[in-house]
Amino acid sequence: MVMMIATGMSATAQDEIETTVATDVVSSYIWRGQDLGSAAVQPTLGVAYKGLSLSAWGSYGLADPADTKEFDLTLAYTAGAFNIGITDYWFNAGLDPEARYFKYDAHGTNHVFEANIGYDFGLASVQWFTNFSGNDGVNKDGKRAYSSYLEVAVPFKLATVDWTATAGAVPFATDFYGTTGFAVTNLALKATKDIKVTDSFSIPVFGQVVGNPCSQKAYLVFGFTLQP
Repeated sequence: MVMMIATGMSATAQDEIETTVATDVVSSYIWRGQDLGSAAVQPTLGVAYKGLSLSAWGSYGLADPADTKEFDLTLAYTAGAFNIGITDYWFNAGLDPEARYFKYDAHGTNHVFEANIGYDFGLASVQWFTNFSGNDGVNKDGKRAYSSYLEVAVPFKLATVDWTATAGAVPFATDFYGTTGFAVTNLALKATKDIKVTDSFSIPVFGQVVGNPCSQKAYLVFGFTLQP
């Protein structure tokens, strides 16, 4: 998930099929300013060809069995600076008390289906996400909220470290994000540095400060990525 502390796959217009196999290990799972659990392992498996990509991503708690368990599938397309995608999120908690993955009943599933569209302007990238089906939240009237999230990310380099500043907001009321109207839910600053192990192998290590002005919560996250 985004802002997921995870290794994603960025598809470019490559001429050969590219494969991503990686995993992140994080001290806590913070997603779009929401606390989804403590220490977790978050694997990624994906393939990409000429801008089209299909990836699988998961999160599994390492310390607390009650933490969120998640399995996501994302189909995305990138053309230059433009990208679109659809993600099928599955959580172990939801409308189905038996947490069945293959239960897609509209009123009894743990799946959430989300569409996104975005553009990278170079100095900053903008992404818009909207839930369009599944276990979405409801608004103040008790109707499907079509829960949405807008995020702006600004990458920069400082003192040999790669940084990303992120601001995310929920535009409408939805209990999916715990908002009663427009709310800023994610202000984050992330730093990433490769730690060289051998001449041919390094481990990206990252730290992130996350604040959620809506919930009045703040988090400090540490993690590293393993990728062959």
